[in-house]
Amino acid sequence: MADIAATPKLDDLDRMILELLQENGRISNADLARAINLSAPATHARIRRLEQEGIVDRYVALLDREQVGYNMLCFVRVSLEKHHIDQVQTFRAAVQKMPEVLECYFVTGDADYLLKVAVRNREDLEQFLVDRLTPTPGVARVYTSLVLTEVKSTTALPLE
Repeated sequence: MADIAATPKLDDLDRMILELLQENGRISNADLARAINLSAPATHARIRRLEQEGIVDRYVALLDREQVGYNMLCFVRVSLEKHHIDQVQTFRAAVQKMPEVLECYFVTGDADYLLKVAVRNREDLEQFLVDRLTPTPGVARVYTSLVLTEVKSTTALPLE
């Protein structure tokens, strides 16, 4: 459980700034200041503080996966043979090098890891599974689910 003392103190202005930045990371400081009814220098100082505290991790461009040719999104559950530290580290290092893996989580339940994978087509999925993921040392089982429809996809956290 997270340490409550380690939770950053965000006031209403901080939350407004973060909500607007999550909506549009390229918003100008002047437009952001106007939107929250604060001076531009004060707004800039708050943003710098949020960045320095690690609350704002980074700014990125979010691409439309299908517009750039990645028409297949999958969730892959992976079970390891053993949970020895060397096997876990080997698997994690291998996944870090797989560009198809957008996200990887160590989870509870019937598998050890959940991977979010984007590939261009069925052939690329087969190549990823057969040639890259399954041969990774320590992988015992792989279960793949294809996404038929994305019902909701967001990167914004609720800051209520």
